[in-house]
Amino acid sequence: MTQMTLEHRAFLYRGVEDFLRVTEPFLRAGARAGEAIVAVVREPGLSALRDSLSDLKGQVDFYDSDAFYRHPVRTLKQYHELVKAMAPRRVRALAEPVWHGWDAREAVEWARYESLINVVFGGVDALALCPYDRASLPEAVLDQARRTHPLLLDDGAAVRSDRYVDPAVFGDDCDRARRANGRPADAEYLPVESDLVPVRLFVGERAVRLGADERSARNLVTAVNEVVANALAHGCPPVGLWMWRDGPDVVCEVGDHGLWRPRPSSLTGFIPPCSALDRGFGLWTVRLLVDHMEVRAGWDGTFVRLYTACAGDADAGDRPAPGGAA
Repeated sequence: MTQMTLEHRAFLYRGVEDFLRVTEPFLRAGARAGEAIVAVVREPGLSALRDSLSDLKGQVDFYDSDAFYRHPVRTLKQYHELVKAMAPRRVRALAEPVWHGWDAREAVEWARYESLINVVFGGVDALALCPYDRASLPEAVLDQARRTHPLLLDDGAAVRSDRYVDPAVFGDDCDRARRANGRPADAEYLPVESDLVPVRLFVGERAVRLGADERSARNLVTAVNEVVANALAHGCPPVGLWMWRDGPDVVCEVGDHGLWRPRPSSLTGFIPPCSALDRGFGLWTVRLLVDHMEVRAGWDGTFVRLYTACAGDADAGDRPAPGGAA
């Protein structure tokens, strides 16, 4: 039996004409093979591709990248659900990430997302072609594409990327690039006992007071409840949490004095579990609920830091998830 594997390729193009020259035959080949075809593309390429493939109406599911790429972990979940829904057919995906409008932290997490694709879908029988516009993207983003995709299509040549980095190693680089700052002196502290009701009340009230909207505050309460429950079950006392505002974010950090063994990897909580019974389901759920999560485990204990954007800030969590094929 042939082993199922993902072919994950970056396509470096210049302009719409070059984009269509490669993407149209790529998708038509999938239609001829009876594959499940998904095209997640930015404008103006999206409209141009729709027009050129008008004869394949109903065979290609089109999505606008700007509506699809809102939150790295939620986007992983969306693709994961699409692949499951299309089984057992082979999936052929044209997936153009969004690189505009992100701050430095978000840009790092989207680069990590592209690397994670190789792990999350490594055992899936699928073809993924990720377009990168050389005319508009900075060289740093193009270099990341070479590091996160095992295969490249550049100036018409298909080659293996000699810059490709293992996802776990790439994730370590991401963590080093955005090492968390220390807690501010005015961070509010709550010691945690076995009763989680005071924790939920504390987090909900402070989150709103610090600037989160009610929906984000509820999500943060659920996420913190999960992290605290893990700390009580697997960590060592004392357990406590701190809350403060950091620029556009409300931040909550949960800490205990336990030593996490084996130490968490840069992939911890990023891999979609098969069910709620799977190890790692809790941290995967936490990552879906907040804008960003950081885990630090060392000699002084284990600390999980959660970020959620304040009301009024352009945040992935406040944007509607894509509801279906455009």
